[in-house]
Amino acid sequence: MPGYPQHWEADILLRDGGTARIRPIVPGDAERLVEFYAQVSDQSKYFRFFAPYPRLSDKDVRRFTHHDYVDRVALAVVVRDRFIATVRYDRIDESGRPSATGTDAEVAFLVQDAHQGRGVASALLEHVAAVAQERGIRRFVAEVLPENRKMTKVFTDAGYVQRRSIADGVVHLEFDLEPTAASLEVMRAREHRAEARSVQRLLTPRSVAVIGVSRQESSPGRALLRSVLGSGFTGEVYAVNAKAPVGTRLDGVVLHRSVLEIPGPVDLAVVAVPAQAVPAVVAECGAHGVRGLVVVTAGYAETGAQGRDRQRALVRQARAAGMRVIGPNAFGLLSTAVEHPLNASLAPLLPQPGPFGIFCQSGAIGVALLEAVHRRGLGVSSFASVGNRADVSGNDLLQYWEEDPATEVVLLYLESFGNPRKFTRIARRLATTKPIVVVKGARHTGSLPPGHAVPPTASGLRDATVDALFQQAGVVRVETITELLDTGELLARQPLPAGDRVAVVGNSDSLGLLTHDACLSAGLRPRPPVDLTTTATGEHFRVALETALSDSAVDAVIAVAIPPITSPGLALPGAGPAADAVGAGDDPALGEGLLHAAATARRLGKPLLLTHLALTELSEVLRAAEDPLPAYPAPERAVRALTHAVRYGQWRRTAEAAERHARVPELAGVDAPAARALVAAALDTRTATAARTQPGGARFTLPEEQAAALLGHYGIEVQRALPAVEEEHAVRAAARLGYPVALKATATHLRHRPDLGGVRLDLPDEEGLRRAHRELAALLGGAARAELVVQRMAPRGVDTVIGAAVDPAVGAILSFGLAGAPAELLGDVAHRLVPATDLDVAALVREVRAAPLLFGWRGAAPVDTAALEELLLRISQLLDDLPEVAAVDLEPVVVAQRGLTVLSARVRLAPLPVRTDLGPRSMSTL
Repeated sequence: MPGYPQHWEADILLRDGGTARIRPIVPGDAERLVEFYAQVSDQSKYFRFFAPYPRLSDKDVRRFTHHDYVDRVALAVVVRDRFIATVRYDRIDESGRPSATGTDAEVAFLVQDAHQGRGVASALLEHVAAVAQERGIRRFVAEVLPENRKMTKVFTDAGYVQRRSIADGVVHLEFDLEPTAASLEVMRAREHRAEARSVQRLLTPRSVAVIGVSRQESSPGRALLRSVLGSGFTGEVYAVNAKAPVGTRLDGVVLHRSVLEIPGPVDLAVVAVPAQAVPAVVAECGAHGVRGLVVVTAGYAETGAQGRDRQRALVRQARAAGMRVIGPNAFGLLSTAVEHPLNASLAPLLPQPGPFGIFCQSGAIGVALLEAVHRRGLGVSSFASVGNRADVSGNDLLQYWEEDPATEVVLLYLESFGNPRKFTRIARRLATTKPIVVVKGARHTGSLPPGHAVPPTASGLRDATVDALFQQAGVVRVETITELLDTGELLARQPLPAGDRVAVVGNSDSLGLLTHDACLSAGLRPRPPVDLTTTATGEHFRVALETALSDSAVDAVIAVAIPPITSPGLALPGAGPAADAVGAGDDPALGEGLLHAAATARRLGKPLLLTHLALTELSEVLRAAEDPLPAYPAPERAVRALTHAVRYGQWRRTAEAAERHARVPELAGVDAPAARALVAAALDTRTATAARTQPGGARFTLPEEQAAALLGHYGIEVQRALPAVEEEHAVRAAARLGYPVALKATATHLRHRPDLGGVRLDLPDEEGLRRAHRELAALLGGAARAELVVQRMAPRGVDTVIGAAVDPAVGAILSFGLAGAPAELLGDVAHRLVPATDLDVAALVREVRAAPLLFGWRGAAPVDTAALEELLLRISQLLDDLPEVAAVDLEPVVVAQRGLTVLSARVRLAPLPVRTDLGPRSMSTL
């Protein structure tokens, strides 16, 4: 009998944002089970057993706590070491009798009445279904009384394919456990609601306790207490100091010695005690029913292995008591909501309300962001600086900000990913309605700041992979904190540009030219600058800018300005006499003209931004106006922000089109069952030609014949290559394949390297083949001769490279490039996440810089890109269908005017699936 399945344990989030733990029931749970059952109502017991069943007998208790973890399995949901729900399945045969060989199982749930409506049963169903599938069960059956509508709804809403019948007054349900698109959508919708709600609970507490408040003015606890009090928080505020004399007050708040002494409920506890005191504090918070923790205490994973163990223990302890954790080593969180203002951070002041939701992993960066946002007068909706990010992560905040109407733009400072695959999924959905702007640290070092809670595979993501992840998710990636705020300000305060056509208008020819050049360098399409000369008034600016904005051939306008110069008597072309240039030197007049134009820009739905020199006071006035105008003190900053807005707008339009039109087509010639059988046989017998351990597990390279066969099951033909060790072998191989042929060496250092002399192409007949064989044999020597092969010549075309690899953190990534120098020397390779749609692969082919070679560059005939896109879709489907496939490399793929030829293929397998984020909902336990 299998031992205790530790991997079935999981922390989960419930519908209301609370946490719980799912684990198998064991014999030692007898007392917990009896206590649990005693708190279930008679009606719920009747629904479970179809008869009055007031108490469990000793036989019942033994039956429900002793399982074999194969044919009989029971799971419990545990909060504060008490059961709140259970589920059990028993394997049965087709007639409904117990069976050790059946693929069906009868399943039944029981949830305490006080916890019904929290999504407990739905979470249990996901986990018990995954357990059952692991044990070879393919279908659940359930008997439910018609009046038990809550349980019937759990099954009905799960999204599985089900059959339903009624007999003898009982509803009989059957449903297959194979995940469907509907069941995955249901699971992720529940995940979204639970995670959003859990963050909302942290940001909108009714009461806050600061634990570790000291008399010392500079202590973190004292600063945190003053932050909460100074934020205008409308709920109850408590302070805790374990050594405080009874009745002591600090900052007008009575000190308590323990959370347990606080007379009322506490929703949020801010913990600022030494690390060794944290476990006792967390235990007291759990016992008092606290909902969430902000742990600013340091001394955890950032200090090494022992600290990492303390961090894991902290998270386990908090979740077991139903609490989520910001931190440890956190700077804190805040909200500017008028009805729920909160500053539970080390920031001395609560920012003004504004459109930005901000997340960062660094306290120092968090301070800089808050200061810069305040200086620019931008404002914040909510902010979290989570330190080691052991529990609450950026993904959780993204789920919340999607629902938060006060958040219009999301700004992220990231140094690592806990779950990049999940980040991509959430960000892609959020970015269709709200911009996400990210600056990522540790871009080139390959190392992370100490304390980051990430799986090993996520910590080592290549930057190209991160770029692909951001690009496909519609995330705007910037290089610096300044650029983060520049771009965020434009996206928050101006409409998205409809295209990349830019008008530059201003009173400085030189500044206009610099702006024009910056636009060209960024890939935008600027018009020649319109110079109003230095005598331009605010009215001249208004007229010229509104004229540019009204032009249907303009998508965005950049105003350029320097301090005006008074020059009486000058006239501007097309603008009428300057009339002694009254007000030409008056900054308020210039500002008035710009603000009039800003109102016009908003009405027309076009962005208008200003780049200026020496007009700092004016830029502050423009930012504070009703129709605020982003102002930048350098043209390159303005252009970079606009470029990001242009590209994001293009992605939004593409995403909207993809939502309507993108599809994963049905591909002919795919035999997935045969492919699965081939993979299973290859892994079971270890018939790989080589094996080596890599991050994510041992990977095995399939022999070429098996690789070709696997690809053939997906309609991908690999050009045969026959061995040609001796000259006669080559002649016989060519006779089988047909002339013309190629003779080439397959040694790793010679593959696809005609420049090294290991290839002879277009051999038209036997005589030419014999001569080429003798030449290569002499050149390479006896050892290399064993690696000579003969292959039929492919039609001429463009050599390309197609690859796909599975990163355990991100999932499968599809790659494309042109063979040779473009991909190998210049890194000209594009990436997309799998599964890819038809629109994804079309963009992938066109994204590489060398793509013009495919479409008839310099008069050459274009090649068959439709066949190329179909091949990419087939590889995508193969990776999506077969999680054991770790990598596929096709090199070269010769794309001709009609059709294509795969000349070489390599496939690597992993004995265990290497993907994450595919199972039932659970919280990370890093």
